[in-house]
Amino acid sequence: MSTGVPSVPVGGAPLTPAEVLAVARHGAHVTLTEETRKAVRHGRERVESLARGEVPAYGVSTGFGALATRHIAPDLRARLQRSLIRSHAAGAGPEVEREVVRALMLLRLRTLASGNTGVEVATVDTLAALLNAGITPIVHEYGSLGCSGDLAPLSHVALALMGEGEVRDAAGELKPAYTALREAGITPVELGAKEGLALINGTDGMLGMLALACLDLERLLKVADITAAMSVEALLGTDRVFAEDLQRLRPHPGQAASAANLRALLADSPIVASHRGPDCNRVQDAYSLRCAPQVAGAARDTLDHALTVAGRELDSVIDNPVVLDDGRVESNGNFHGAPVAYVLDFLAIAVADVASIAERRTDRMLDVSRSHGLPAFLADDPGVDSGHMIAQYTQAAIVSELKRLAVPASVDSIPSSAMQEDHVSMGWSAARKLRRAVDGLTTVLAVELLTAARALDLRSPLRPGPATGAVLRTVREHVSGPGPDRHLAPEIARVAELITDGSVLDAAGSVIPLH
Repeated sequence: MSTGVPSVPVGGAPLTPAEVLAVARHGAHVTLTEETRKAVRHGRERVESLARGEVPAYGVSTGFGALATRHIAPDLRARLQRSLIRSHAAGAGPEVEREVVRALMLLRLRTLASGNTGVEVATVDTLAALLNAGITPIVHEYGSLGCSGDLAPLSHVALALMGEGEVRDAAGELKPAYTALREAGITPVELGAKEGLALINGTDGMLGMLALACLDLERLLKVADITAAMSVEALLGTDRVFAEDLQRLRPHPGQAASAANLRALLADSPIVASHRGPDCNRVQDAYSLRCAPQVAGAARDTLDHALTVAGRELDSVIDNPVVLDDGRVESNGNFHGAPVAYVLDFLAIAVADVASIAERRTDRMLDVSRSHGLPAFLADDPGVDSGHMIAQYTQAAIVSELKRLAVPASVDSIPSSAMQEDHVSMGWSAARKLRRAVDGLTTVLAVELLTAARALDLRSPLRPGPATGAVLRTVREHVSGPGPDRHLAPEIARVAELITDGSVLDAAGSVIPLH
């Protein structure tokens, strides 16, 4: 029976970042086909055959990591899997966000549904049932080194499948896992040979965070073009530097797309037209205006590379050992997080730079020596009022933090498991800091947008262009215009919400197409 909730098929075709977002953030359900269950059963038959054999098979009839040399007797193998999950569910620190845990669960389900991991159909169905019931296991900030998979985070999910540990139900209430499963009509799994290992040996946490960050950054980089255009108008800058023939001299795709946005956003702007004549003595604008498409464009190209890596990883089966289509069960190194970790770090660098140039534009609007006629700090009565002085401080503090977050995690490695796992990716750490960076960029752009909107109002009777004017009107529906000092923190937060919920893009997009 249809529930009316959108659903995402798992198994067969690779998942897309948009499908990850739908399940992780928006609560879409997952579905499994009978063909998927058939593939899972086929893989399970091979694992059970190995379990009955006399030749040791890693994770099936042996211990794990540095303990892989010990052969485990058949009557101890169920205990082996339970012990693996309990011991590896050793995370610490704050709870990880619900959307991250749901993304992690979805991506582990995707690999399990491939049939290449050797788990029982019941295990796959139970993980899908947890997602569809909105049950979210408690996963902690620390515990993954991004190698042999996101072991601790995935173990906390596997623990909940066993009916142990803690979860939050669909309403967000903290409960023992057994209670939440019982209330949802879900029977806890009893893990068989290899199943514990299959549940935790993946890059699913870092990949889920990469997919979510990529989609958030697609939106934010368009917003960065909008705020840059509004700042160009507010600072009486020129649009000539964004001309298509100039941009073709350096044919980076991201730069071309950003410059096209700036041209469209500034088209028919009365403010830009007002100083285009021979009386204008401005030779060229500052880098933060003139080079906006070069910086935002480089970030776009970096994002495109990250999306390529994410697409490949979303088409991957990550487990160790893995059940191959010809029936072999082989150990491998595909769980290593380096491919994902590198692009997570690369994106953090791009985020820091986009935020940095936005902060520089904001600062110019507040400085009477560089703002071309705007009042100091855009204050109503400079000296009595401080205007946006401290809003820029907030930007500066965040940009400084973003520079620290841009220091790559993936260049680090700390040996573990008695030197068996002697080179790790730290991809989970790279993903965690990227999430903080994305939040920081959102706030930095919100401050630039809020400041540019005030500056544009102060340019009256000159008016901004149709597209930037539409954005200004949207902001003014939620935040008042220039006037005496007032509590700014709620206004910054509200504009950040308008960026996050798509209102800013919708306003500009109602006038012009954005690339």
